[in-house]
Amino acid sequence: MPLSKEKIYRLDDIYSLPEGQRAELIDGQIYYMAPPGTAHQRISTFLHGTIFNYINSKNGSCEVFHAPFAVFLQAEDKTNDLNYLEPDLLVICDKNKLDGKGCHGAPDWTLEIVSPSSRQTDYYKKLSLYQSSGVREYWIIDPAKEVVIVYDLANQAPPVIYRFNDSVKSGIFEDLTIDFSQLKL
Repeated sequence: MPLSKEKIYRLDDIYSLPEGQRAELIDGQIYYMAPPGTAHQRISTFLHGTIFNYINSKNGSCEVFHAPFAVFLQAEDKTNDLNYLEPDLLVICDKNKLDGKGCHGAPDWTLEIVSPSSRQTDYYKKLSLYQSSGVREYWIIDPAKEVVIVYDLANQAPPVIYRFNDSVKSGIFEDLTIDFSQLKL
């Protein structure tokens, strides 16, 4: 008897979810998303505001977006309709990747705020996908552990771990440092 095959989901399956149901698609598998908690929202607001103000103060051409915002990624040797993500925050510097549906291609910088239900996905599945699809920088912000893990994917550097009382330098912006001690949880 042949082994049963795991169902492969595609972009159409994401678009056919019931109204209000959020999920991500990674390598053809659906990962449902729980609503964010208060700490998650405070961190998201703090980071979005800090990054937005920085870009705005420099008259920069990059844009920062927050979830829900669609990112259509294509990893090496994968088809285009097997990966749909909604990173908590992302920075896009190439306007040609943007259209009315979201971002088509790798953002320059993605930031994920870990929740209990997203821990495995953020630490492993998304890291691998972001790495293989060309994301330059990936931050994992973990409120439970009060750490920020910075992956400089563009330079294939080892990850650097910071605490919530540290200042963390962005790799894609020469003079952006985010002081996590200013974060009010």
